[in-house]
Amino acid sequence: MLRFLVRRLIVALLVAATVMTLAFIMTRLSGDLAISIAGPNATQADVEAVRKAYGLDRPLVTQFFDWAGRAMTGDLGESYFFKSRVSALIGERMPVTLTLGLSGLVIALVVSLPLGILAAVRENTAFDRGVQFVTLFGQAMPSFWLGLLLMILFGLKLGWLPISGTESWDGYVLPAIVLAFSAIPALTRLTRAGMIQAMGSDYIRTARAKGLSRASIILKHALRNAAIPVVAIAAVQLGFMLGGSIVIEQIFALHGVGFLAWESIAKNDFPVVQSVVLVLAVIYIGLTTLADLMNAVLDPRLRGA
Repeated sequence: MLRFLVRRLIVALLVAATVMTLAFIMTRLSGDLAISIAGPNATQADVEAVRKAYGLDRPLVTQFFDWAGRAMTGDLGESYFFKSRVSALIGERMPVTLTLGLSGLVIALVVSLPLGILAAVRENTAFDRGVQFVTLFGQAMPSFWLGLLLMILFGLKLGWLPISGTESWDGYVLPAIVLAFSAIPALTRLTRAGMIQAMGSDYIRTARAKGLSRASIILKHALRNAAIPVVAIAAVQLGFMLGGSIVIEQIFALHGVGFLAWESIAKNDFPVVQSVVLVLAVIYIGLTTLADLMNAVLDPRLRGA
């Protein structure tokens, strides 16, 4: 188990280093940062002054290692536009994004697990085919389009829920449903496939021969093994939700990290952009590593992988 943990941590560190490098390079490929900061009407003297003030006149390798070294200590630099510490900006916005992502994942699991189990138990029935059609439809539906539909129906027509803001808990309902809808198809299909495979296993036939109840066989024995891939996908989906919330937060005017990233891109605030990418990537890497460890606990065979 210790070797498995060490291998996973090494891979996580290598991926984090790669993301850090790509985030830095991509912001530099977008153009001359000094010109972007100084503005289109700035003189050459103004541009050179900005370049010197922000250390952009140094070699790129020096800039990268300086930023990477400070980032590893929690110092993500200062925002060009907001004129405050990037770490403070992200810290202020992160609770909104985490609340939204976790709410979406909970809704997705509450919906997809029962659907996947029932579809597997009633394999090749009308219910099973209906579930597969719904998951296919949900996979193809754009999140921004679903968000607009829910805003019109539940916010404007019925007036049941607010269409923007986070002043109260109900402001998270619609955006969380939109995020959940993007994860439900994958989780449902995986649960269904895992349950079908588990229900055909020898240990399930042995459980039936012992006279165990149908509910006990499904929930206690089959679901335990079927849940192994679902755990991994759930962690991946949460990472997608946190990283992909930029569209949802913009639609519903939720001032989370995704909205901060969109603001920073629009204002050429590159220290914030590259830091948001880094922070979300580290969270995603941490979630997938945690999922690997949980899978290893559930299935000892994976520890030797």
